[in-house]
Amino acid sequence: MRTFKTLLIANRGEIACRIMRTASRLGYRTVAVHSDVDAQAPHAQMADVSVEIGPAPAAQSYLDIERIIAAAHETGADAIHPGYGFLSENAEFAKRCAEEDIVFVGPKPRSIDLMGNKAAAKRLMIDADVPCVPGYQGEDQSDETLIREATAVGFPLMIKAAAGGGGKGMRLIHSVDHLEAGLLAARSEARNSFGSGELILERAIINPRHIEIQVFGDQAGDIIHMGERDCSVQRRHQKILEESPSPIMTPDLRERMGQAAVAAARTVDYQGAGTVEFLLGADGEFYFLEMNTRLQVEHPVTEEVTGLDLVELQLRVAQGLPLGISQEQIALSGHAIEARLYAEDAANDFMPATGKIEIWVAPEGDGIRCDDGLKTGLEVSPHYDPMLAKIIGIGPDREAARLNLIKALNQTVLIGPKVNRDFLVRSLERPAFIAGKATTSFISEEFAEGFAELIPTSEQIAVGAVLLYGAQRKAARQQALTIPEELLNWSSGPPLVTNYLLAGKKVSVTPKENGYRVVVDEDVIALADVSEDSHSARFRIGNVLERATFLAHPSSINLIFEDGEFDFHDGYADSAEGSSAGGDGMIEAPMHGTVIEILVEPNQQVDHGQRLAVMEAMKMQHDIIAPAAGRVTAIHCSVAAQVAANSLMIELDLELNSGVEE
Repeated sequence: MRTFKTLLIANRGEIACRIMRTASRLGYRTVAVHSDVDAQAPHAQMADVSVEIGPAPAAQSYLDIERIIAAAHETGADAIHPGYGFLSENAEFAKRCAEEDIVFVGPKPRSIDLMGNKAAAKRLMIDADVPCVPGYQGEDQSDETLIREATAVGFPLMIKAAAGGGGKGMRLIHSVDHLEAGLLAARSEARNSFGSGELILERAIINPRHIEIQVFGDQAGDIIHMGERDCSVQRRHQKILEESPSPIMTPDLRERMGQAAVAAARTVDYQGAGTVEFLLGADGEFYFLEMNTRLQVEHPVTEEVTGLDLVELQLRVAQGLPLGISQEQIALSGHAIEARLYAEDAANDFMPATGKIEIWVAPEGDGIRCDDGLKTGLEVSPHYDPMLAKIIGIGPDREAARLNLIKALNQTVLIGPKVNRDFLVRSLERPAFIAGKATTSFISEEFAEGFAELIPTSEQIAVGAVLLYGAQRKAARQQALTIPEELLNWSSGPPLVTNYLLAGKKVSVTPKENGYRVVVDEDVIALADVSEDSHSARFRIGNVLERATFLAHPSSINLIFEDGEFDFHDGYADSAEGSSAGGDGMIEAPMHGTVIEILVEPNQQVDHGQRLAVMEAMKMQHDIIAPAAGRVTAIHCSVAAQVAANSLMIELDLELNSGVEE
């Protein structure tokens, strides 16, 4: 048995805060590490001690093993919890902890090594008789071999990075015509994301469910499973909604998948928290996908239906104590569904978003759990993953959990960078999800035309106009001499009318007794009993008293209602230019990020749709595409350079394309 007193959390954001809450409850002294941009982040402020370990880029801070080890020695930390992501599945980090006599809260380095490479792990699982998807996981990585093996496996086919996950280095190929390009793109992304271009090929299981089994092992060799999580709702192979138990699970299937997961864990002498992931076909057959040798993002849903604290169990096992719970004692009670709140623009192909969080209000109440590491004023950085918080709905059954999650999301307020709140709510309201029929094709099927932003009602536009009018009036009063309250909105002539152009509609606001008369195009709306408290407003429309959260700017307003969020800009007053879409040949960065490839040269002729460069932001790669045919006249960026959103990257001369229809 090896006891420890001080726990360093080698991570950031919500998972660092979540680990600290359990560690503090158990009496451990906690240490946070942070990059320079995270000095004021909640996880750095929550810990008993915090240490700055480097600049913003993760490679120079959260991925720097020696700086984290040094921080542990400096603060007297005798244990390190890696959380998830970053160094959590890095065998070298686990080895360095052992060399420095620091307890690594996780599996043995050998277990991480064995499961860290998809190709090697799959070969191991085949030997252990764990069901695996047919494919190729050989060491010969030549294009000729991969193309030959892909043809033998058949189409549709999945190309996957052997060294990583999270949807990076992964491509679905439907025919041999797209195979060579798919291999090239997957290998490039894998190399940039994981430092290895090794690939595996697998037969694509069409419309499967993504089911994962939570396993736990102790140092005495006891391994159990804690039921399943259904993580089928994904975009770009990254999970969005997760739940436990799975709506299609049967006792027999749970038993068979649980035994396979335990067998997989036993093969690598696993200890601590781990997850064995499977694809479940429509025919009821399941196949090993991968094993994550760490705590999963979605572990809260397992905690809520088992009543167990998985971080507490991790700390217990790390000390050499037995799990203290047998397989027979594991029982699932009730239901829990988790939604991942991402900083992204769902209506713009889920483009990552960055910027300052102007207002953050977490949901709370019965049947609601929120794991976050946010606060008002925090800057969402392009250097890290775009997931900001996890919001969980809990109930005695699935429908109660679903309704509680929708309620929680409707209570969630984040004004600043765009988030996917509305997309999550609309996903939860789809009949296919309600019926428990979602597969990994859910988003592509349910949002085949993409996700369209909500269209505001005339009433919502009216509320935005009135609150914008009130904010502008307050700003004017601050620059004027004292005006008696009774003279506000008073005029010796006709009622004062203020005009706006919001959401493409002409809007007029006229103050009247106890409220406002608002005309939105042809619709007349009366707002009464309007009251404001900081960024919260209450108002009456007809007999209904409602509320909204808002942030007003000189000529625009951010509004969050219970059933949607909107950004209204006054078309009459707001002359700010939007970012260039490249129609004039000025190719601008769509977000803050790092340039990882430049694929063209000055004077090069390019075609419409041709890739010009590749950026990385929030751990995802994004292609910069030519909007039309033309000639490269200038390149204003370089590989490895940081570029700001809307900064000029490449200039194209589109004159040669004049008069040609695309």
